[in-house]
Amino acid sequence: MLLLRLFQIALEIVRLGWALAIDRLHLSRSRVRPAERLCLSLARLGTTFIKFGQALSLRRDMLPDDYIAALQSLQEHVAPFPAEQAIREIERAFGRPLAELFAEFERKPLAAASIAQVHAARLHDGREVVVKVRRLGIKRQIERDMRALAWLAQIGGAMSRRLRHYQPELVIREIWTNLRNETDFAREARSITRFASAFTDWPTVYVPRAIEGLISETVLVQERSHGYRIDDPAIKSQGSQLAQDFIDLYLHQILVLGVFHGDPHPGNLFITPEGRICFHDFGLVGFLDRDTRRNLGAFAAAFIRQDADWLLDAAIDLGIIGGEIERIKFRRYLAEIISDYAALPLKEWSLAEVFLRVARLGRSQNVLIPYDLVVLMRAMFLAEHAVRVFDPGFALVAGLQAKGPKFLKAATGDLDWENSLDRLKIDAVTAMQDLPAVLREWIRRLNREGEGLSLSLRIDGLKAHLNRTSNRQVLALITLGLYIAASLLMRDSIGPRIYGDMPLLAALGYGLAAWFTFRLLRSIWRSGGL
Repeated sequence: MLLLRLFQIALEIVRLGWALAIDRLHLSRSRVRPAERLCLSLARLGTTFIKFGQALSLRRDMLPDDYIAALQSLQEHVAPFPAEQAIREIERAFGRPLAELFAEFERKPLAAASIAQVHAARLHDGREVVVKVRRLGIKRQIERDMRALAWLAQIGGAMSRRLRHYQPELVIREIWTNLRNETDFAREARSITRFASAFTDWPTVYVPRAIEGLISETVLVQERSHGYRIDDPAIKSQGSQLAQDFIDLYLHQILVLGVFHGDPHPGNLFITPEGRICFHDFGLVGFLDRDTRRNLGAFAAAFIRQDADWLLDAAIDLGIIGGEIERIKFRRYLAEIISDYAALPLKEWSLAEVFLRVARLGRSQNVLIPYDLVVLMRAMFLAEHAVRVFDPGFALVAGLQAKGPKFLKAATGDLDWENSLDRLKIDAVTAMQDLPAVLREWIRRLNREGEGLSLSLRIDGLKAHLNRTSNRQVLALITLGLYIAASLLMRDSIGPRIYGDMPLLAALGYGLAAWFTFRLLRSIWRSGGL
């Protein structure tokens, strides 16, 4: 079965390559663009490859904008599976009949997709819920298709240096891991619970909770909520406040929690009748450690400050630029990016676009951006789009300047961001925050290597001084040895004689010792002291 699937995939790749070659040679009158041809090929290969294309659309750092747009437009035209199958899976997952679980259950699904379909239901306590049921066999299908794709990527990378530059195996493994996570509804439920708990006291956000006891890998029951789409005219009067609230929510997620909703597109957001921003679908979630959050804060501050040198340092610390770089050249590139925005009104500034342009500079260094930063990039673009839907005239950078300092302090320490010494303070705070970890590692290494303490002195001047001192000591010892040896030879009158009764070997020893003594005294004289 796997071999047959491998053959089908390989055949489609050959078909796509042939069509692209004909287009490039202008032998075809077709107006289908290469990006659209790729999407058609993925659609013909089925559900897994549609999901693969959608996941690949995250890689803005690797693909041109027209490919990103085409891949994002891939739609899953999947018919719903029979309600009887959904009911059997629900009863199998929870070990109870459907009537014991729900007072009402709508057999007709609200929505159907390649991974799952959703049914409306009502619990016995009267709460409205939605029941998300995983499609039968989808996990096995994804595993088979992604394994085949990984093998083909390995072969393609071995055959093509250009393809190897994009590290296809690593990209496919990342997408494979994400698809596994997306099909695990217990994992999604944990993300829902985490976000709901984190924003319990926030009056501006609402996260429908997962229902405790009705969660499994294949079935997820969640509170049902209602509201307006983010582009609904009914909420237009609240647009400016919603835009600022939305920025606050994402700054808190990214810089304070270190966990963020990675897919805030309009279908996963709506506004409740009370004016709260509601998040749905936590299948794609990004995670950021403390160092990454701190570096993101520095990146944003450097962009707002229009400091190309600082922006380069932040990009290197984030890992989106790496390897041996020509610092002057990269700083010039970043200065050009900054100057492009300096000429624009604040409402047109885009931190997401700057992040993308810097990341694409990193591709020239063969740098593959960490997956969570790729998810962050997608979230930033979608979040900026949502802000502009709420309020087309909203100045994003002004919003960051207004509320950002509070969240940036959480990532970098309690700093006065209005002070011109911000960067120095950030670097100092960074060093102080890192110092305990460095000391712990030093102590652990000391314990492993024994009680002796070895310090490496790398100051060039000190090293040279120590080298000269040790050389003098060695030369002095050799000179002393020659004097002693020559004196012994003289006393015992060993060897042939010169100048009457003078032993030749003793004379040579005294002569060499005198020469070394002269060299030693001259060296001390030139150094200015002993």
